[in-house]
Amino acid sequence: MVGNKGYRKYLRAGGKQFTVDEDKITEEARYDCKWVLTTNTDLPAKEVALKYKQLWMVEDVFRSMKSLLDTRPVYHKCDETIRGHVFCSFLALLLRRELEQRLAPKEWKLEWADVIRDLDNMVEMEVTLDGKGYVFRGQAAGLAGKIFQACSVALPPIFRSCSPCTPAGKA
Repeated sequence: MVGNKGYRKYLRAGGKQFTVDEDKITEEARYDCKWVLTTNTDLPAKEVALKYKQLWMVEDVFRSMKSLLDTRPVYHKCDETIRGHVFCSFLALLLRRELEQRLAPKEWKLEWADVIRDLDNMVEMEVTLDGKGYVFRGQAAGLAGKIFQACSVALPPIFRSCSPCTPAGKA
């Protein structure tokens, strides 16, 4: 506990013992279930709190998307990458909310991790045979078909022709 900065502020050292600082706990309790926001804008407090909550929602969706997509943390050093991060966070939120709204009339309550997994498992294979290109689509397993249906998007055909494939390394 002593090594944890969060707990350390509630402890008092006394020789070889530590005691809980009850006064510090009582003092901090007045902030329980409250936000303390500081801003340099002239916006009303309610609007600042609402914007902060919206930002939290966007970042929460982005965090869950990053974990679902197995991406690593990214540390930004310039304004351009920060804007890109915010844009991706907002886009993730927008796509997730849009899908949730399209699923709501059908009363489908799907786990986001299952949706991502089943869409990620969809595969297509390009094949060149006698100089002609073909694409084979794997089955839409699990929730993938429902997701396409909810979005009013037709699944691609299982078999279709295309231009011949370029072998890897020869493009």
